[in-house]
Amino acid sequence: MAAVPMKPEYGPTLGRLLAPRWQAAGRPARVAVVVGGTVLLAALVGVVLTLLNAQYSQGGKVPFSFAYRGLYKTAPDPGGYVKIRYPAGDGPLAYSYAVEPLELPPYSGEASGELPIYAIGYIRALAARAEHFVLRGEGKTRVNKVPAYQVLYTELAEGRTFFGRNVLLLPETPGARLGVEIVMLNASTAGAKIRLPSEVAEKGVLLRPLKTFAFG
Repeated sequence: MAAVPMKPEYGPTLGRLLAPRWQAAGRPARVAVVVGGTVLLAALVGVVLTLLNAQYSQGGKVPFSFAYRGLYKTAPDPGGYVKIRYPAGDGPLAYSYAVEPLELPPYSGEASGELPIYAIGYIRALAARAEHFVLRGEGKTRVNKVPAYQVLYTELAEGRTFFGRNVLLLPETPGARLGVEIVMLNASTAGAKIRLPSEVAEKGVLLRPLKTFAFG
């Protein structure tokens, strides 16, 4: 494609000014410039992706979706559907949000009456596998207007205290037994915004994935 003509009073262009230096530069210098530009572009892309919303969708017997921002996908725990965290990679964990399968035994009546009963054994299992687990509360809650049940606790992980909030959630279908367990952890050192397990996902980076969670 031919270059667009430029009036003399507007020249020379930046490219023409830099061309002699580029031609005079040795191969190592040119390679360094190209590599540096590539790294800078990748960093800018990473910043943009951090600022934009990401979406996760899951199919199968229990389809669901949610949006998130400022969190990064990582390998889910064994048997889990999905897990996102901050920071990315293997750095000290600050926040994590995981969705795992939930299956209730056969029951009669409403799920709102069965979930508290199920939570008794569920809490025992949490206490058995978590280090220094301390139950801080439990009770009914809602996720995007859908009734649910939550377990609030603190635990030790990686030598630090975490606030935990696990939400047991079933589709609004009579007799539904298949649902999800949303496991959220917030490091107590991750900021002054969160001071109690009950505040996890009520504000901060975990708010968006929980409030946008939807079945279907």
